[in-house]
Parts: sequence; structure tokens; C-alpha cells
Amino acid sequence: MAERRLHSLQRVLGVNELFATAYGNVGSSIYYALGLVASYALGLTPIVFLITGLFFFATAASYAEATSMYPEAGGSSSFARHAFNEFASFVAAWGQMLNYVITVATSAYFVPHYLGVLWEPLKSSPWDIIGGVIVVILLMILNVVGTKESAKLNVSLAVVDFFTQVVIVAAGFVLVFKPHVLAANVHWGVAPTWSQFLLAIPIGMIAYTGIETVSNMAEEAKDETKSIPAAIKRVEIAVFAIYFTLPAVALSALPVLKNDGGQFVTKLGLPESQGGYQGDPILGVVKQIDLGFLNGALQLYVGLLGATILFLAANAGLIGVSRLVYSMGIHRQMPETLRTLHPKFGTPWIGIIVFGSIAIIPILPGKADFLGNLYAFGAMLSFTIAHVALLRLRWTKPDAHRPYRSPLNIKLGGYTLPVLAVIGGLGTFAAFIVVAARNLGGISYAGFGWLLVGTIAYPIARKRMGLDLKSTVKVDIPKPVTSSETEYESIIVWFDAARFVEDTLATAARLAARRGRAITIIVTVQVPNSSPLSSEPTDLHEKAAAIIDQARVMSRGRAKGQIVPVRAGQEGRVIVDTCIRTRARAVILAVPRGSAQRAGFGRALETVLAERPCRVIVDTPAPQKGTPDRSAAVAAARAGR
Repeated sequence: MAERRLHSLQRVLGVNELFATAYGNVGSSIYYALGLVASYALGLTPIVFLITGLFFFATAASYAEATSMYPEAGGSSSFARHAFNEFASFVAAWGQMLNYVITVATSAYFVPHYLGVLWEPLKSSPWDIIGGVIVVILLMILNVVGTKESAKLNVSLAVVDFFTQVVIVAAGFVLVFKPHVLAANVHWGVAPTWSQFLLAIPIGMIAYTGIETVSNMAEEAKDETKSIPAAIKRVEIAVFAIYFTLPAVALSALPVLKNDGGQFVTKLGLPESQGGYQGDPILGVVKQIDLGFLNGALQLYVGLLGATILFLAANAGLIGVSRLVYSMGIHRQMPETLRTLHPKFGTPWIGIIVFGSIAIIPILPGKADFLGNLYAFGAMLSFTIAHVALLRLRWTKPDAHRPYRSPLNIKLGGYTLPVLAVIGGLGTFAAFIVVAARNLGGISYAGFGWLLVGTIAYPIARKRMGLDLKSTVKVDIPKPVTSSETEYESIIVWFDAARFVEDTLATAARLAARRGRAITIIVTVQVPNSSPLSSEPTDLHEKAAAIIDQARVMSRGRAKGQIVPVRAGQEGRVIVDTCIRTRARAVILAVPRGSAQRAGFGRALETVLAERPCRVIVDTPAPQKGTPDRSAAVAAARAGR
């Protein structure tokens, strides 16, 4: 699960982590988007994914340029703020909120369908609805508590997911792919009708929505002006590789046929109640691939993997909710109460509960197509705003620094027109109109009703704050810095028993300046593998005890200490576990300067930075004897520095 404590955002995510986060969302979408699109597009499903892939390429280019210009959380909302004003930013943010809510609902709803490999009733009503609701409630609890998510776990799952999809495609092309079947699947203007085909295009766009995730992670990206465009390019390559091939395999395995009523259908798009695989299309494809004695094991593997990926996608949606609630509250776009942080867990718990509860509502009808259409409604609105914002920024700020520029540009006097933004904007806006016009009933009522509630609530909230609708007013929150001006409620300081740095303890005392704020000293003592951890105390144990005694004296009794015997290389894990257990707000690591002196400290530092359980501060005092250098450099270990 994800760390939802929003005291500060640290730049620790590299290209791989950004790619994994985005592909985790995009890759998860295929687990339900394939069935939803096939229910409308039938034999033209591969063509739909080809068209939507082109729109995705254009949209990704716009997001890459705008995010590199303004590497801050918010996505299209941030773009609209810089291009227009705060009201436009709110409209984009409110549309994003709908996207996140439906992401949570859709992903959670399909989790039980894939778990149906363990218990068949989960594939149909009412158990799929009950299971989806339970998933949302569980994620709400976990996100309020703010449990820890591992970036390495995200990368690993994204790699496993992509590799699995590649294997399915490869096996499918060898065993079930038949070009003549694909040709026979197409009945132009009949199955699907042209209106169904047009509606399938915006629904197909739900498969490409991870691009917003990369933008929202901008404030946590290392070297964001380069890493974000690079991550987006990787997502494009991976997405095209899967989405341009897997639908063709799927329609070969589950072709379009006439049912007893004379209608053209494919099991890929039929609900489970009618013998189809709309709820678990990837599992349906796997069932058609004959791998002999491996069939059962492969189906179980894909079912569990699909459920896991969708669970994490639902969690990512709820993470997006918490980030967006906090960001909108900071920019005075919604009542202060919704962004209030939990006094114990440090998470925007009220916003998580409110919008998490709203995410349960779309699950209750138990209709997958309703979820898909509603998601397309909000996504197309956000994408259109992003494209228009980029066009506006090119016009109003032609000389602004652009670390990345969208390709295919046309010079028009002093204006450089981004062609892809025009193509993408027209495409996504047309898709928005199609979704709204084609679903004049529940989808339009729900979508426009959501926008109406927001546009009514926004002026009321702004008036109560004494603000107009357009001005950007940001709540003044002190930025965490690693100097004596910042104070932390609780600090952990780590020393190796063989080396005590007085200056590091002085740094801790300054950062926990007020009385009553805790300082915990961890002194690790390396124990050889040949000896038990509980072996008799050694000289190093005595040194560790002396370090703790000196710390108590220097802190006037405020510091508490513990000696922890460890094996070589386990120091980092001890530090991380202690930070989590004590809910520390900051940890200070005394790491020597110079490669020779730093030997043995690198692994501990790497582990702490990878897990980042709280604010990480690295003290690198000068290696000198005698009185410590009080001007020792203190640098925040942000962005993996």
C-alpha cells in the first residue's frame, strides 16, 4: 500500500519507478478494458485500440511537455491553472476526481471476477458487488492509516505483469491467432453498428489513463524535467506493444459469432451470466490457449495476478484521491475540512472517507458498461483540458522554458502550433461528446450532475473564504528544510558503534528544539555470522553504551537510546523498522565523507532511501580528529541524492 502521509513530497522516484507506476495503471486497464470495448466494437476491437493508441500518443506528448514545464502534482488541473485561472483548474481537478473515483470503483469491481478462479460465485452478482465494496472499504482503511508502499514492489509487479502479457501474446500468436478469423469477425456497419463503433473509441481510452498518474507524481520525481518525459516514452512503447497485439489474439480465440437470437456477439464482451468473459477477458483468452497440463496452473496464475494488479490499481486511484484532495485544499478549491490531516496518521482522512464512500456507489448497480462509460466521460474531459491548456501556454508563454517539447510543430508567425495537441484535443473532445450524447440517460445524468455539484459548491466555498473565482491563493505551509529552522516532533539518530559523531547529535538537538520532542538514538553493533546475536558484550557494546550516555548528557536527558546487534548489511532494515514502529518524523544518518570512510554505510543509506519511512537527513561531517566541525554539511536525502 502507499505512504499517504503528506507532510512533504520527496524527489525519490526515478524513470523506472515512474514507468512502473504508470504502467501499473495502464497495464491493469487491459484486464477489464478489453471486455468492455469488445462488447461494443466486436470484431473491430483491434481497430478501436489502434485509434485510441494514436490519441494516447498525442495526449502523452501534451502531458510530457506541460509536466516538464510545471513539475508539480495536479496534472491537467495544474496545466489549466498556469494557462487560464483557478476556476479552470478547479473544473479540471473536479473531472479528475471523477476519474479517480471511477478508477477505484472499476478496478475494485473486477477484482472478484479474477478471484473467481478460486470461487466461481465471485464472477457474478451479488458476490462481485459485495467483493468490490469490501475491496474499497479495505483500501479506505489502509489509506487512512497510511501503510507503506514499496517502490521496488511496484517495479517488480509491473515487470511481471508486462512479461505475463507478452507471454500470453506470444503463445496466442503461435496457438490461436488466425488472420482469416479476424477478417470474418468484421461486419461493417452491422456488427458493430457505426454508433457502437464510435462509442467504443472513448471507452477504449480508459486503457490509457496511467498518463495522468505520471504527471501527479511530478513532485516526487528525480530530475523531473528529464525523467518524466523518459518515463512517458517507455509507457508508450510498452502500451503499444501489448494493446496493438493482444486484442487481435483475443478476437482470434473468441471470435464473433451469431447467438441463438441471430445477434452477433463475442464471448469476450458477454457478461459471465451469459457464458462470456466480460469481467475477466484476459482469463478468457488464456482458457482458449491449449498448453496441455499447464492450463490449470496458468489460469490460476493469471487470475491471481489480475486480481492483485487490479487491487493495486484501485489503491492507486484512492492515492490519487488523497493527493488531489490535499492539492485542491491547498489551493483553496474546496473546504479546508476535506484536506485535514489525521492527527495520528498524517493522512487526509476525511477526504479519503468521503470520496472513497462515493466510489462504492457506482459499484452497486453491478454494471461494467456503466463504469466504463462514466470513466470515459471524466477522462475525456480531463484530456481535452490538458490539450487546450498546452495550446494556450504555447500562445501566452512562447518563451517559457520547455525542457521537453511535443513533436510535430508548425510555425505560424510568432506562434508554434503543437500539431499533436490539436489532434489529441479534437479527438478527446469528440469522444467526450459521443459519450455524453450516446448515453443521454444515466451516464449523462451522473457525469453532468457531478460537474454541476462541483460548479455550485466551488463559488460557495470561495465566497466563504473571501476569495473570487479566478485568483490563485495557496495556503502557506512551511516547506520542510534540513536546517535549524525546521523542527520535528520526533527524530531518530543512527550511529555505528565504531564511530560516534558529536556534530550529528547536535544537529538532532537543533531539529527537535522544543522540549517534549523525542530523540531516539540507535546504535548498531555488527556481530559476526559465526556468533549468535545474543552473544556476550564486546568492546563495541561498551562503545555503544558510551555513545548513548554521551547523547543523554548532550541532550540534557531528552535522548533515549538502544543498542541493536545486527549482521553486516542489516543496519538499514533496523533503521526503517524503528522509524515505522515509532512513527518518527525524521531520521538522521551519520555517514562519513569520502569513499574510503563511507564503506559499509552505503547499503544502510540505500535501504533507508528506498523505503523512505519519514524525512531522511544525511549528516556528512568532515573526517577530522578532536573537536567536531560544527559547520558539517547537512543535506536532505531527497530525490535519491
